[in-house]
This record gives sequence, structure tokens and C-alpha cells, in this order.
Amino acid sequence: MSPVFVDTNVLLYTFDDAYPEKRDRAQAWVGACWLQRRGRVSTQVLNEFYANARKRFRHLITPGDARAEVRRYQEWSPWQIDHATVETAWAIESRYGLNYWDALMVSAAQHMGCTLLLTEDMQHDQQIDNLRIVNPFQADISLLDATP
Repeated sequence: MSPVFVDTNVLLYTFDDAYPEKRDRAQAWVGACWLQRRGRVSTQVLNEFYANARKRFRHLITPGDARAEVRRYQEWSPWQIDHATVETAWAIESRYGLNYWDALMVSAAQHMGCTLLLTEDMQHDQQIDNLRIVNPFQADISLLDATP
């Protein structure tokens, strides 16, 4: 089974009590990624997660708890952003018209061999080479089982 790249916003929604439906769906998707050992992230995602978790959820997550979550996601073999990743991101940015930060995430996912990228920030069901963009709040989680 191929790995699944998870964007920062999906990880953040696992804590977001202001949006219980999104929280529950994000928890289900992320939980399935853990169970199937398919979850992947990049250092970009982990840095964004830490900064945004501290900013948005000060009342829920202490700095220590946020660091513990980042350490937990180290199990997902975070992709280290390097020169090749940046070069690929620039090509994706030009070819698909994505903003640089999204292109960098797509590049990392591609370098990791992911076939799905879970995010709500990009066009749902868009195909970028071998990578399918999936909004986990629009797609059924059974999609994971249907993806090799």
C-alpha cells in the first residue's frame, strides 16, 4: 500500500472542537493512516503544525503537548526539504499554477512515493502526475482501502 501525505490543516483539525464534523473526519483519516502505517508528512508540515497549534489552540495544547505531537509524527518519516525537493516544487508551481507552499508539499509527497495527498487547501480530486489530491472532508474514508 502506498503512503498517504497529510497536510497541516488535516492534522490541526484533529484538535479543533469548533468544527466537530471536521474534527471527527480528520481523526478518522489520520487514525486510519496510523493503523495502516501509511501516513507521511514533511518537515514543512510539522513546522506549520507546531506554529499553528500553539497559535490556534493555546487553551488546549501546551507547548510541551504540541512538541509531543510533532515528535509522534516523526514516526511518519518526515521528508527533509532539500534542493531536489525545491527544484521539483518550482516545476510543479510553474506547470500547475500552485502557490509555492502547496507545490513544495506536493513535491515532498511525490518524492516519498505517495499516491494521495490529504488537504482541504487544494482542488479536490486534482491529479498531479501520480499524486491525487483528496479533500478528506469531501471524500469517503473507504478511498484509502481502494488505493493501492
